[in-house]
Amino acid sequence: MKKIAAILFIAVFLQVSTIYAAMEAREPSGEAIVFDVVLARPLGLATLVGGTAIFIAGLPFTLPTGSVGVSAKKLIADPFRFTFIRPVGEIPEDPYAPKK
Repeated sequence: MKKIAAILFIAVFLQVSTIYAAMEAREPSGEAIVFDVVLARPLGLATLVGGTAIFIAGLPFTLPTGSVGVSAKKLIADPFRFTFIRPVGEIPEDPYAPKK
């Protein structure tokens, strides 16, 4: 079992490393599209569902402070855009990374 997990980890690591190289190209590669459809989109959907639940649970705390819009954008709108709006195979850069 550990051997299978190690092989799977190495395969995912190699796949992700090729995706970042492909991001430099204008057109997404086949590997980037497969990674996006198989892993990134389902994770985006899970993030959207979880974010919506957290948003609803946090409404009593965000309403008095006036931060409903910010929490809705971060917990619902951004995951929705990532999952359903962006083109397939185009993984956005980290928004928190230092600017070049």
